[in-house]
Amino acid sequence: MKKLFVSVIALLAAVSLSAQDLTALFNEAVASYSAKDFAGAAAKFEQVIDQGMDSEEAASVVATAKKTLPMCYFMLGGAGVKAKNYDEAVKNFTKSAELAELYGDMNQMAKAKGWEAKIYHIQGGDAFNNKDYATASEIFAKGYAADPDNTGMALNLAMSYCEMGEYAKGMEIYEAIAAKTHPKYAEDVAKAQEMMALYTNNHVAKLQAASDFDGIIVMADALLEKNPANALAQNVRVQAYANKKDYTKVIELAEAAAAIQTDPEDQSLMYYLLGAAYNAKEMKPQAIAAFKKVTAGPAAGNAKTALAELSK
Repeated sequence: MKKLFVSVIALLAAVSLSAQDLTALFNEAVASYSAKDFAGAAAKFEQVIDQGMDSEEAASVVATAKKTLPMCYFMLGGAGVKAKNYDEAVKNFTKSAELAELYGDMNQMAKAKGWEAKIYHIQGGDAFNNKDYATASEIFAKGYAADPDNTGMALNLAMSYCEMGEYAKGMEIYEAIAAKTHPKYAEDVAKAQEMMALYTNNHVAKLQAASDFDGIIVMADALLEKNPANALAQNVRVQAYANKKDYTKVIELAEAAAAIQTDPEDQSLMYYLLGAAYNAKEMKPQAIAAFKKVTAGPAAGNAKTALAELSK
């Protein structure tokens, strides 16, 4: 039994470093970091953490090693960027983010993920510029997962999805951008709103050409479920019900749709469709009241004609 006890002590000595030895190893790691040998520093800091995690005497050096280890991989990622070795850079930034999250350094995690996203933005650029949207979206999606606040890349991802015909996925990204409120995102928010309108109108045009008014309604309902104040979705939904001659639904929805339109022509169109629906239902006073609210755009002339007919 005595021999076994001695063997166990010897084994523990072999796998555990003393606090003094850990401090010496930590100092070697710091020296490697100072010399910009970040790979060597990382290996030594990892040893300090592994060997000292159960040592109360080594708690201070272990804590510092945990703080510095993610920085080692972050610096290795930066070296990869400088060398344009983007795959290696991504690998190291990802490792930095994972370790930072593990050790509770959320600021360092965000920095590493931000750079990871920037690299994916660079890598996807050629495919995007060449209109290879399938490849671009695959790359940009990785970057978006790393940093959804990289709105420049997010705009490219959303456009890639829309150009591939994946309207719903594109709208989800555009909506996330448009929901940002910090002033630094203002330009990209405006761009997202512009592109949402463009691709929604394109999508509606395709469905209209196929007389798929129910498809338009389903699309609009999905958008409004996420954002009830989506003026464009309210607009196209009312138009779809009007095209279906479902005047009851037009009467139900048009007033609220008109109220949230910011463009006078769009607002006038809603009131014109409301007036037409009331007229079709032989509700003359309500039709006149609605037509009188039509003041702008092509609908104004039609409303004037309708009012003249109703006044006879």
